[in-house]
Amino acid sequence: MTDVTLDDTNKLIIEHLQRDGRMSYATLAKTIGLSEAAVRQRVQRLLDNGLMQIVAVTDPLTLGFARQAMVGLRVNGNLRTIADQIAEVPEVDYVVICAGRYDLLVELVCTDDEHLLDILNEKVRTIDGVTEADTFMYLRLAKQTYAWGTR
Repeated sequence: MTDVTLDDTNKLIIEHLQRDGRMSYATLAKTIGLSEAAVRQRVQRLLDNGLMQIVAVTDPLTLGFARQAMVGLRVNGNLRTIADQIAEVPEVDYVVICAGRYDLLVELVCTDDEHLLDILNEKVRTIDGVTEADTFMYLRLAKQTYAWGTR
C-alpha cells in the first residue's frame, strides 16, 4: 500500500505536527533528535504517501458558513459507489460508510438553511440509491480535535 514504515520516529513526527502543524523542521529536528534534512525528508514521504496531511482547520462560522449538519443516509446499492458520489458534492466535508441505523454519515457545511435545503434536495437526495436522509442540525460545536496521536 505504501513504501513508508510508520516507525517510532515517524510516529513522533506525526504526533508533534498534530499538536503544532506550523512547527519548523529545525525545531522538530531538535525535538526528535534527527537532522533537519532527515526530518524534512520523512515529513515529505509521509505527505507523499498519504499518511498525513498538514492543513489549516477553520471555524466555519467565521467564514460565512452558518449552517452545519450531519446527515444519516440509508441507501440501496453499492455503498462505495454512492459514498464516492456524495463525496463529490463540494459542501460535503465528511463521508463515512458505517454499520447500524444508517449506511452513510455525511457532514455538510452550508451558508444558511436555504443552502442546506438546496444541497439536500438537489444534490444528495437525487443520487440514485439514496432512500432516506435524516438531518441533524448543529447548534454548537462543543469539541473538535485532530490530535489523537499514533499507536
